[in-house]
Amino acid sequence: MITKSKKKEVCFMVHTAKRLESVGFSNIRKIYEKANQLSAKGQKIYNLILGEPDFPTPKVVSDSGTASILEGDTHYTSNYGLIELREAIAEKLKKENNVNASPNEVLITTGATEAVFASIVGILNPGDEALIPSPCWPHYESCCQLAGARPVTVPINFENGVFKLDPQELEKRITQRTRLLVLNTPSNPTGMMMDYDTLVEISQLAIKHNLIVISDEIYEKIIYDDQKHISIASLPGMSERTITINGFSKAYAMTGWRVGYLHAPENLLTGLVKLHQYNVTCLPAFTQRAATTALLKAAPAVESMRQEFNRRRNLIVDVLSKSKMLGIPKPEGAFYLFVNIERTGKKSHELALELLEETGVAVVPGSAFGEFGEGYLRLSYAAKDEVLQEAGEKIVSYLESKVKANLI
Repeated sequence: MITKSKKKEVCFMVHTAKRLESVGFSNIRKIYEKANQLSAKGQKIYNLILGEPDFPTPKVVSDSGTASILEGDTHYTSNYGLIELREAIAEKLKKENNVNASPNEVLITTGATEAVFASIVGILNPGDEALIPSPCWPHYESCCQLAGARPVTVPINFENGVFKLDPQELEKRITQRTRLLVLNTPSNPTGMMMDYDTLVEISQLAIKHNLIVISDEIYEKIIYDDQKHISIASLPGMSERTITINGFSKAYAMTGWRVGYLHAPENLLTGLVKLHQYNVTCLPAFTQRAATTALLKAAPAVESMRQEFNRRRNLIVDVLSKSKMLGIPKPEGAFYLFVNIERTGKKSHELALELLEETGVAVVPGSAFGEFGEGYLRLSYAAKDEVLQEAGEKIVSYLESKVKANLI
């Protein structure tokens, strides 16, 4: 009699790299998914979450991309990107930002997101430290952690009706391990813009302590009230130590085209392009041609969108100002309100969930933007008038009902 031998069952445990354990999923996306779940159940949702213009890509840009596909621009380009796009960006940096740029110092990336990732991971070594003004887009901290480095957050203060970064707070946190400083102006989520005097002080610190600066300027064209955007790379001694990051998603309503870029001195760019080469290779040629058209021909559309964002900003500020429970700092740039909720006595995540479940208004808790974001909610006003009006009224009504019931 032949008996079957029992097979030993072997369990294999597979794990991702330990560096992935240091980062979690974005809390912005978590609340977005919760909003989608409620919407699927039939609840009306007023989505003020995502940082995406609700305008279509300008027609002149879309037509350019379509024509490029039909003409057969569907093959690889240089790892650095199309030379005509890099030339247009270099010219833009010279004329608009006073940055003496060469096409050889420009890398076309998969959105500004990849530019940030490549710059942070390409600069920092394990054990290094990076200074990050906060509240901030969480991507910066996560990229530092993926590099094995330590993000050191620096509080952005609210003073005299505006958010402001104090350079002295930066210097207090500089150590022998500090290698990098990340700036974002105009800022997500606060809408803060850094003025000339502040940037001069920061540049002096960077030179004194031999820091590399990453300047994320993705919202530079969405500014209000005669504000002037200044690129820190234009200041004395900064061009050789600054990586300037920008893209087409926000100003040109091209989020899905995924075209961004970075400008850096060649000694830094040579290393960063390796990350891009092994991760992305290059962007599609037709999206790059569309981006070139955007730079050369879409300025009127950009200005029209900026004016509309300004009008919407004023609309939502007026509506929310009717509640004494809210502090409404008026943003200088970008398309977000960072609303102070400290008078409610609630944590930001708690209030965000309450508003979503009770009123259908979806906003982002300030805690999603770091420890210094607690006490705030971020509202995107990249939405239609009726959405902003109704959402604002629902927030005010909900808070007033809680006040009357002595619940806050």
